[in-house]
Amino acid sequence: MTAHAEIRRIVVLVNALSGSVGPRAVADVERILADYPCEAEVVALEGGRFDEQMDAALASNPDVLFVLAGDGTARAAASKAGPKGPLIAPLPGGTMNMLPKALYGTADWKLALRNALENGAPQFVSGGVVEGEAFYCAAILGAPALWAPAREAIRTGKFSKAWTHAQRALKRAFTGRLRYALDGGKPGKTEALVLISPMISRALDEPVGLEAAAMDPHDTSQAFRLAATALFSDWRSDPSVTTRPARKIDVRARSKIPAVIDGEPMQLPIETRILFMPKAFRALAPLPPAAEDSV
Repeated sequence: MTAHAEIRRIVVLVNALSGSVGPRAVADVERILADYPCEAEVVALEGGRFDEQMDAALASNPDVLFVLAGDGTARAAASKAGPKGPLIAPLPGGTMNMLPKALYGTADWKLALRNALENGAPQFVSGGVVEGEAFYCAAILGAPALWAPAREAIRTGKFSKAWTHAQRALKRAFTGRLRYALDGGKPGKTEALVLISPMISRALDEPVGLEAAAMDPHDTSQAFRLAATALFSDWRSDPSVTTRPARKIDVRARSKIPAVIDGEPMQLPIETRILFMPKAFRALAPLPPAAEDSV
């Protein structure tokens, strides 16, 4: 068991129908937990009762709440716990697994579970909030976000649906620019805005704000590259991207703003404000090497 935290009781929420979890997940979790000296409760999430079961798990005051479910469920648990709640350990059980991969560096939930139990330490995770929705990795606002549904349809083999989403993305790619202001400063215009949390930002050493990356493709071929970069790779390496930290971001557009919030597509109002949360929740995860050396 980890030497960085006192863990006497844990609760694990499992959605067997989510992403890469599988029908044997509850039994697999119980088998793994039997190797560790702590009281454990494994809860199989039931359709329509997620919120109720999550609230009950938090109310039972565990030292750690593990969540083996989709990306949205993991974000909901972290948001409900907040900075004063129990430690949260979101295991990779969803589709994109942005938050679990950032914390544990793997898409293997069994490996992540053991790593958290054996090497995990309490650490604050910062993030952002937009329209009441928290995010802890990244938010993509604007045209590149329209490619997310096409990517997901391709991943699941729904090629006709993917083509429909791709056509929609092409039609909207240059129909309107975003107007934005960082921390009340001089307004700017951009095709897309990406907001990156300090946890995964390579440009921020301290949680001083969200890394705001403005993207401005100049032609269709560059837009294709930029969309792929924003969704799959490191957007900061693109020559049409400029970045700076911000704690308050105001965004306006002529129509609803397509967005991807920690991998979840959504539509934002034509006027939207995003705020930085320096201490959003406490995670149980291995410390980065530099932080580990200072412990």
